[in-house]
Amino acid sequence: MPLIQPFAGLRPLPDRAAAVAAPPYDVLSSAEARERAAGRPWSFLHISKAEIDLPADTDPYSPAVYSRSAENLRRLVDAGVLVRDPSPRYYAYRLTLGGHVQTGLVAAASVADYDSNRIRKHEFTRPDKEDDRVRQIEALNAQTGPVLLAYPDCPAVDRLLAEATRGTPLADVTAPDGVRHTTWAIAAPAAVAALGGAFDALPRLYIADGHHRSAAASRVAAARRGGTGGGSAEYFLAVIFPAHEMRILDYNRVVRDLNGLTPDAFLARVGERFAVAPAPGPVHPEAPGVVGMYLGGRWYRLTIDPTLIPAADPVARLDVSLLSDHLLGPVLGIADLRRDKRIDFVGGIRGLKELERRVDSGEMAVAFALHATPMGDLMAVADSGQVMPPKSTWFEPKLADGLVSHVLD
Repeated sequence: MPLIQPFAGLRPLPDRAAAVAAPPYDVLSSAEARERAAGRPWSFLHISKAEIDLPADTDPYSPAVYSRSAENLRRLVDAGVLVRDPSPRYYAYRLTLGGHVQTGLVAAASVADYDSNRIRKHEFTRPDKEDDRVRQIEALNAQTGPVLLAYPDCPAVDRLLAEATRGTPLADVTAPDGVRHTTWAIAAPAAVAALGGAFDALPRLYIADGHHRSAAASRVAAARRGGTGGGSAEYFLAVIFPAHEMRILDYNRVVRDLNGLTPDAFLARVGERFAVAPAPGPVHPEAPGVVGMYLGGRWYRLTIDPTLIPAADPVARLDVSLLSDHLLGPVLGIADLRRDKRIDFVGGIRGLKELERRVDSGEMAVAFALHATPMGDLMAVADSGQVMPPKSTWFEPKLADGLVSHVLD
């Protein structure tokens, strides 16, 4: 099977795109989604977060939610808000936020290549979240949340995507968060063939975000092979960007208490493995191995002892690992980032002021600002067959749901 293939996308009419486009299903709570969709009957949140159309105490994983999601999708199709293209094609997708621009390809990516690790992973998945995505796909008979993929340096693909963005867009939407989402159709047979051939020559792709969506697609394909055959379910909806254009922000940590230590005793323990220097203001780490720490209304710059950095291990040398292995675990007693209720995570898009707020309010005792994980480090972890610690990457800007969906025939 080819690595990617074109498909007949289900998408909003150009004049409806702004009314349909919505944040990804997993970045809003049910309450936030209900507020965001109020007065917006065509918002894709009615499909991706259908519990907003049911009583407020509805379990978001109840069968009624998936049924309502399917009903809402049919409503948008019946109203002509969403239309399906008449023939398979690719789509170019550009994200613009301030001076940052990244342009990728919307395609159907091969489940077989995901299963064989040609499409590489860097995170564990949770069965309950996989189950949710499986139920959503089966209820809709469609994949509506794209998986964010990266491709290694390939100037030929970059040129083809640049050419594809010279025409009239299908959608051009600026979301409330300031991110501009622009899509173009790529339907000319020569362009479709050139893109397919260029991608098929690539050795691998990398999952940046969407591990549960891709795992769920694999499960749906496997289940359908046992019946009428996988068909279009052998591919999953993806947007594939050049790795060199993708932007990872810091993913920071806040901890509720000092594990029984006084602030002075805590600083002394931290000083056993880090150089600790008071800072005159917020510390946004300028390089790997440096951590900003906010404690007692004051910022500190922590620099890890370089002899503790295992250069040959792509996971252990990550800043998120160094902080866990040499501070969160041995000093604060936090061994399981997934389950320990004493720790929380703050995406870098919220800024260092959010870390100060969480500590100054008394909710948290200490905050840590990390250097953003480089894209090359993510790829090195995936190439090694290992996984990254939880909450290692925060990709920004994020894709919108609803601009292109993949219907399973």
